[in-house]
Amino acid sequence: MKIAILSCFYPYRGGISQFNACLFEELGKHHTVKAFNFSRQYPDFLFPGKTQYVTEDDNAVPVASERLLDTANPFSYGRTARAILDWKPDLVITRYWMSYFAPSLGYVTRRLRKHCKVISVLDNVVPHEQRFFDTPLTKYFLTGSTGCVAMCRAVADDLLKLRPDAPYTIIQHPLYTHFGEKMQRGAAEKALGLESGKRNILFFGLIREYKGLDILLEAFAGLGKEYQLIIAGEPYGPFDKYQRIIDSIEDNGRIHTFLRYIRDSEVSAYFSAADVVVLPYRSATQSGISSVSYHFEVPMIVTDAGGLKETIGDRGTGIVVHGCSPDIVREAVGDFFADPAARQEFIVNIRKEKERLSWKEFCRRLLEFSEKI
Repeated sequence: MKIAILSCFYPYRGGISQFNACLFEELGKHHTVKAFNFSRQYPDFLFPGKTQYVTEDDNAVPVASERLLDTANPFSYGRTARAILDWKPDLVITRYWMSYFAPSLGYVTRRLRKHCKVISVLDNVVPHEQRFFDTPLTKYFLTGSTGCVAMCRAVADDLLKLRPDAPYTIIQHPLYTHFGEKMQRGAAEKALGLESGKRNILFFGLIREYKGLDILLEAFAGLGKEYQLIIAGEPYGPFDKYQRIIDSIEDNGRIHTFLRYIRDSEVSAYFSAADVVVLPYRSATQSGISSVSYHFEVPMIVTDAGGLKETIGDRGTGIVVHGCSPDIVREAVGDFFADPAARQEFIVNIRKEKERLSWKEFCRRLLEFSEKI
């Protein structure tokens, strides 16, 4: 089968690009696959981080791609559709995670759908930070999809609210495996400049309002000196309000901040040093961070937002709290460290999930779904 993937690839950085590289590699084992990339993903003034691109010292997978689609240039939309059609794919796979991409991807897929099947893998249907134009733009994009893959029930429910007749399936986010092996804990703590012998809590990933870092900081303020908090990720917006909370915490030397994009080659150290990952999200669909946690066999404490309960609580790989107040999160952290037997059970269940959530299984189910629609 000839499969085209239209989305972001190397040299773009981040979870979407990482996911696409893994998808490309797995599908390429048994099919002819071609990557169609953005020539421009975002105009620089719209990108909230420091750079959209991988750096020279990163170890991102350099997938060869044809860079065609400029999201800010409508003249590129038709050229992209024609180039993909000229390649004559049997199936086109694209990704959708925010409404900014709806005009460009929607235009292309609406033209491709007349000639081949188009499967859209949906990270989000309703954005975490909503705007008035999200719904009409997303509806426009969805009309170009023959079928959709959601990675949790919450996203599937959002899809059906906008397009009740949409053919869809739910396939859980597979595990990232390209971050290398787990390090010895002592070596990881030394690499990060952490004090050894502490109970290490990790908050990892891009720092955005909906992810609730302020909730975790306020929860941490009530924890004892045996706890240590690691914050690793690039802020998308001002960090001032978080810094004010940090400054107000007594003995805040126990809080270690790494406020930048964490390269793939560095990820292992953070998860190898951690006892638990805490995701105090105010809203969520699924989270790619949980896939990284599974890879390194680190249990999680999450709120019951979106698909997190489905991903973590239903699988017994961590603690799900009902609500996202500092008191609730603090109590869950205490419960986690108070019960070593439960902690070990979480790790046993994570190992079971690692067997289930392979890229091979994700691709098998995706292609099986595409054949049925």
